[in-house]
Amino acid sequence: MLRGLYSATAGLIAQQRKHDSATNNITNLNTPGFKQVNVVTRSFPEMLISLVNGGPNQVTKTIGTLHGGAFAEEGLSTFLQGDIMPTDNPTDIAILSNIQVPGLQFDASGKALNEQGEQVFQPQAFFTVENSDGEERYTRDGKFTVNAEGEWVTPTGHRLLGLNGEPIVIDSVSGNIQISPNGRIFDMITGEQVLAADGVTPLTIRVSVIENPHQLIREGDGNFRLDPNAEPARLLNETDTVELLQGYIERSNVDSTAQMVDMMSALRAYEANQKIIQFYDRNMDKAVNEIGRV
Repeated sequence: MLRGLYSATAGLIAQQRKHDSATNNITNLNTPGFKQVNVVTRSFPEMLISLVNGGPNQVTKTIGTLHGGAFAEEGLSTFLQGDIMPTDNPTDIAILSNIQVPGLQFDASGKALNEQGEQVFQPQAFFTVENSDGEERYTRDGKFTVNAEGEWVTPTGHRLLGLNGEPIVIDSVSGNIQISPNGRIFDMITGEQVLAADGVTPLTIRVSVIENPHQLIREGDGNFRLDPNAEPARLLNETDTVELLQGYIERSNVDSTAQMVDMMSALRAYEANQKIIQFYDRNMDKAVNEIGRV
């Protein structure tokens, strides 16, 4: 009897996670570079139900299966390209990424099957930033500002890195800076490429390519870190179809209509599981207080 109560409780938890995920997606609808999260719901393993016959050999006969309920296993980010919106702010940069892999045809969700029938995800490009602990992180939020030290930083204070792995520092006025589609930084007045702090290395924005973006671990505020067991990030090369657009930001890829529908569906399913629990509660109350007196 309690098995149904456990299944309904598992359903409550799963639907709550789906509702929370949809709410978070809608909340970040206007967050630059935000990637929508979809919760994957799976069922618990089915169990075989067997009938045990009396006798010395205890012969059993399978009579069916029993479902153990559902659970929200994980939240998967959707790395589809977001819309590009102009801001005319020279420190705003958007990544336009459409990296292809020879021999593979990616669908609208960024998935493809290789010759072995294995699912492959479309590689994605990210800005490489450095957190306060000096660790590399990846983001698509290109709404940068310039701090007091001349460093370009994200809204959370992470420093944008250059191709040499050092934070980008520009002494001149940001309005005089021009960024080429491949990330090179030029002085609009002189027309020359800006040099790094060593006075020798040309300054170029470090754009990292993640071969399997689903190996990224979300940290919040639009930042990701790479799974230690994943294939290391590589630098952008000339064959990658990636452009940096100065004066633009990438909007979130959240589908607000679909998320509203998912949120309402999760709420209705939550209420249905809640009613099942109330039903079991009444039955157990009756079993204890009425049947027990017989």
